[in-house]
Amino acid sequence: MNVRRSAAALAAVGVLAAAAPATAADPSPSAPSPRVTVPSGLYGKGDPTWDGVWRQSLTLVAQRTLGYRPAAAAVDWLTGQQCANGGFAAFRATPGTACDSKVKLDTNSTAAAVQALAAVGGRGGAAGKAVGWLKSVQNKDGGWGYYPGAPSDTNSTSVVIGALAAAGTDPAGVRRSGRSPYDALPAWSVPCDQGGGGALAFQPDKKGKLLANADATAAGLLGALGKGFVTGAGKAPAKDGCTGSGHLTRTQVADNAGAYLAAAVAKTGHLRSTLPGAKDQPDFGNTADAVVALAADGRTGAARTAYAWLEKHAGRWATQSGPAAYAQLVLAAHAAGEQPGDFGGTSLVRSLNALGPAPHMDSAADSPASDEKDSGTGVWWIVGVGLVAGIGIGFLLSGRKKRQP
Repeated sequence: MNVRRSAAALAAVGVLAAAAPATAADPSPSAPSPRVTVPSGLYGKGDPTWDGVWRQSLTLVAQRTLGYRPAAAAVDWLTGQQCANGGFAAFRATPGTACDSKVKLDTNSTAAAVQALAAVGGRGGAAGKAVGWLKSVQNKDGGWGYYPGAPSDTNSTSVVIGALAAAGTDPAGVRRSGRSPYDALPAWSVPCDQGGGGALAFQPDKKGKLLANADATAAGLLGALGKGFVTGAGKAPAKDGCTGSGHLTRTQVADNAGAYLAAAVAKTGHLRSTLPGAKDQPDFGNTADAVVALAADGRTGAARTAYAWLEKHAGRWATQSGPAAYAQLVLAAHAAGEQPGDFGGTSLVRSLNALGPAPHMDSAADSPASDEKDSGTGVWWIVGVGLVAGIGIGFLLSGRKKRQP
C-alpha cells in the first residue's frame, strides 16, 4: 500500500522507528491478494486490512471536493466501521459485532473518518462521537500518537487538527494538561542551525535528535496552519527561509516547514523516499501531500512545480495503488488550482469514481467543472453561444424594424 496511512501503521508498531515516510516509490508493485473479502461499498479491490477506513475517507473527501455526492452505500460502509465509543480502526471485517479490546482503534483512521463525515454532511452524530473519542485520547503534551497511549507524533497530531477543524472545533481549545496540539508541534521542528532546519521530524529518535522527514513536514505544515485534507492557496509567507529559535509559534513552524518543502522540490519537482535500506527513489504520495501543504502556505509556484512533475510521472503509481492515491492527486490538483479531469491525458475523476459505488452530482443540471480538460473551454463555448444568439436576435429585431411602416 503506497499511502501515508500504511507507513504510519508500520511506524506505530515500531517497524519504521522515527522515519515514517509515505509511499513506496516503485510505480509498479505486485498487488498482494486480499487477506479478507473486500466488502460492497468500499472503494478499491486491494486488501483493506490496513487502510480500509483511510482510503474510503480520502475518496469521499475527494468526491465532495469535486462536487459529487458520494453513494449512500459508500458512506454507510464508513459509518458502519465506527465503534460505539466513537473511534475507528483501520478496518473491521465484521462491523456487525461489538468492538472489544482486540479492535485496535487509532487516531489516524478516526481523524480521516471525521473529515469525510463532515464533508458528506448529514452524519453529525457520528462525527461528533468520533471527535469526542479523539479528545479522550489526547496526550498530556497536547498531541496524539497513532494508537491511544502511544507517544505523540507530528503526523497523528496534524491529522487530528484537520479533523477538529473540519468538525467546527477550534484545535487551540482542545487541551490536555493545559496544552493544545499547537503547543506540541514546535517540539518536532528541526532547529534552523541543524541539518534539515525548518523541517519537522516524525518523532525524536532514541537519542532525542530530530531528523527531517518530508512526510511529517507536509503533515505538520498543514497542522500548524489548522488545515485538513482540503485546502486552497493561502497567503504567501512574509519571510522565505528558516527563522526563529527556541519555542516557535505555530506561524513560524508553518513558514519554516514551507521553506524546507519548497527547497526540497525546487531542483527535481518531487520528494524522495527515505525508507531504511531501500533505494533512494521518487516518492509520489509525499509529493502529492507536499503540493497541498505548499499551496496552503501560499507557495503556489512550488506547489505547481511539484504538481507538474506528478502529472508526468504519477499515473502508473495511482493505477497500481488505488483509490487513496487517486484521492491524494485530486486533492493536490484542487489545492494547486489545476484540472484533475486532465492529468497527463487521463481523468483522475473518472478513475477514482470507477473504483467503487458511483457517486452523483447534487443536481442533474450540475457538472463537475474540474472534470473538464479545460474549464475555460466550457466558459467560452457558452459565451460564443450567447454571442451567436445575440446576433440572431439583433437580425430579427432589425427585420422587424424594417417591416414597420
